[in-house]
Amino acid sequence: MTKTRTAILGVGQYVPSRVVTNDELAEMFDTSDEWIRQRTGIEERRFIEHAGIAPSDLAVPAVQEACQKANIEVRDIDAIIFATLSPDHDFPGSGCFLGHKLELPGVPALDIRNQCSGYLYGLQIADAWIRCGMYERVCLVGAEVHSTALDFSDAGRDIAVLFGDGAAATILGPTSMLKKGAEPLGTLLKHCELETSERVSPLFQQAATEEDRGVIDVEVHADGVGAKELWMEAPASGSIPRITKEMIDNRAVFPSMNGKQVFRWATSKMPECALSVMARNGVSLDDIDLVVPHQANVRINEFISEKLGLPPEKIVHNIAKYGNTTAASIPMALYAAIQQGRANEGDLVLFMGFGAGFTWGAALVRL
Repeated sequence: MTKTRTAILGVGQYVPSRVVTNDELAEMFDTSDEWIRQRTGIEERRFIEHAGIAPSDLAVPAVQEACQKANIEVRDIDAIIFATLSPDHDFPGSGCFLGHKLELPGVPALDIRNQCSGYLYGLQIADAWIRCGMYERVCLVGAEVHSTALDFSDAGRDIAVLFGDGAAATILGPTSMLKKGAEPLGTLLKHCELETSERVSPLFQQAATEEDRGVIDVEVHADGVGAKELWMEAPASGSIPRITKEMIDNRAVFPSMNGKQVFRWATSKMPECALSVMARNGVSLDDIDLVVPHQANVRINEFISEKLGLPPEKIVHNIAKYGNTTAASIPMALYAAIQQGRANEGDLVLFMGFGAGFTWGAALVRL
């Protein structure tokens, strides 16, 4: 009897229309386009156009596009997993707001707060749900609105240059749904306006069987020893009141980061986890067709690719255009790979992520 596997049936993305360049940030605090590019690889990012736009608002069109690509109706969604570090409100979860906006009464919604690793944690949960038959069509969303929480002063420069707003959604379901009208991932290219003239020809050189495709394995970890190396101290439920004038004056209401520690941990834990998940499944680096890492900093990803000996053409980068979108970054990078004709049916893809907590993970998926 064939075991159920979880397939990525459709991918959607939405970003705000407001483009914020490095030069625009240089007008707010002491920085320059050259300084930002050299240290991060970022050229621009997206910010929400005006107040009142929350992560769940960005998620709605992303989910609608993902459903279209998966050839299902929004009403067919059985469950929502919403990964974010910038929820609409402290409570209820953004998944509840999203479900209401999508007109999905009664559909369960789970929020997960695993920051830049959120998509991988969500993928593991969705995979377990689908494999055990609990749900058939799971909507996994990563969505963030960072721009309203950044410190646009010289003191907050190192973090403010990094982050952008955006959302991406994937519809996940059993591989058997690939026979029920859901488009193979590669054919999604016909819906996309490609940003490059390069295309794979023929598109499908080796057709993967239903049994071959889907999520092979997901591995995730956490270590709270680094919790305060990348965090936002306030508001805090252990503080009475939760937010004070002193917290504001001390800039505790803005995110803070020990960049050296984050770099050291990220460049150690991501490749370590990637090699672990590959070894467990008898996969070598030569078998990997595409690597989709979290888009934190181009220097981190270049360091890891050099450490693993991965050729640059196998690595997906979209940080130059969107910055770090934390929980949305991995699915947004996958979306970019589809647009560019780099993600094809049957490809073996390695996902890697690292985020606050510290949290990290890796996944193997055959598209």
